[in-house]
Amino acid sequence: MTVRTRFAPSPTGYLHVGGARTALFSWAFARHHGGTFVLRIEDTDLERSTPEAVQAILDGMNWLGLAHDEGPFYQMQRMDRYRAVLADMLAKGTAYYCYSSSEEVEAMRERQRAAGEKPRYDGTWRPEAGKALPVIPADRQPVIRFKNPLEGDVSWSDVVKGQITINNRELDDLVIARPDGTPTYNFCVAVDDWDMQITHVIRGDDHVNNTPRQINILNALGASLPQYGHVPMILGTDGQKLSKRRDAVSVMDYFDKGYLPEAMLNYLARLGWSHGDDEIFSMEQMCSWFDLTHLSGSAAQFNPEKLAWINNHYIKAADNQRLADLVRTQMQKEGAEFVGAPELAAVVALFKERANTTVELGSAAMLFYRQPAAETTLLQQHVTDAVLPALRQYADACKTVEWNKAALSVALKQVLADHGLKMPQLAMPLRLLLTGQLQTPSIDAVVELFGREVVLQRLNVIAA
Repeated sequence: MTVRTRFAPSPTGYLHVGGARTALFSWAFARHHGGTFVLRIEDTDLERSTPEAVQAILDGMNWLGLAHDEGPFYQMQRMDRYRAVLADMLAKGTAYYCYSSSEEVEAMRERQRAAGEKPRYDGTWRPEAGKALPVIPADRQPVIRFKNPLEGDVSWSDVVKGQITINNRELDDLVIARPDGTPTYNFCVAVDDWDMQITHVIRGDDHVNNTPRQINILNALGASLPQYGHVPMILGTDGQKLSKRRDAVSVMDYFDKGYLPEAMLNYLARLGWSHGDDEIFSMEQMCSWFDLTHLSGSAAQFNPEKLAWINNHYIKAADNQRLADLVRTQMQKEGAEFVGAPELAAVVALFKERANTTVELGSAAMLFYRQPAAETTLLQQHVTDAVLPALRQYADACKTVEWNKAALSVALKQVLADHGLKMPQLAMPLRLLLTGQLQTPSIDAVVELFGREVVLQRLNVIAA
């Protein structure tokens, strides 16, 4: 059997981190088995589906690098196929026209609730042997309902949750086409999974209630059934379902916040799947390890601190030029002046050890790309008459010293020895004069990156 998985989002908004995790698991399983990963856009909700949401999904998948092998397929472009299947089901008696109005359906459900029964369609228009159906209303367009089995169970072995069994009496005759002929969600999903020969469906456990309906439709079509695996929801730090009001839930929010896609994938992989105690791994490693037996049946909790730690790991390992390209636009918006300034790749190399995001990295790097503006009180506190002679001697040394970190460090230590000072007594005023800040990486590295001309220009203010 060739493994075929699918990711099938509805384009009603952004790519949610929960959806991204589902896509990752489906993609990794297909890659592990040398199979096919299908992207399908379930866009039959015409009121909520938008081209912008479709693009947001494609952008999120592209950023994460979850390349699909087939698709994207759009359900709205498959209407002729759905109509053909509906016509065939009507002809075979596995579906039927229902002329009950929405008001009549709601009234029957109210009666059932009042009687303490589960509200469901009562089968008024369901054809049965020897049953007389009502007179067809002349002014009403029918829906099409699936003729769900009345007896027996729907049962499947869920690769995450184990054996699940639903009695058919819990399911009513599902509407599979609206009055305007537009097919509904569960019907389209079943036909698509059949046509696309999907072998494994990995999705969130909010879809568990849809599965028995889809299985019954697939059985009525004579289609083979995929294996299903329903992974638990991702919870926020408060233990509740991730919420847009409280949490960053869009994948592209994390792009904007300065996370690397490999860090996001690594983190999402560990939300509900594990490979021993491994915390950091590449996607190549994940694909070689990934199977469905290690998917967790327990809800995973999103931990922003853990994600930041993983992102820091990948930033430290990232190519400096790649990081420079990522932070340049952000720094330009913050007013960075790159002309005559140090090479950005060399600057990010200096800061990346301590940066959790590329946003932090870009903000830290700004000290090399704007004019220093130290507070007067800080200058008065650190650039004192007692330290001025040492500062001037260091400035003189900078005119002739070989311009590399090692030589600059030797010159700095010589000045400290000549004036009987400790490193902070000279490093602090140097930082203020060069950058306007008290906190920077090692002062010799900062001096080296600024270059001789800039250093002498900025130290000229303390000339005798």
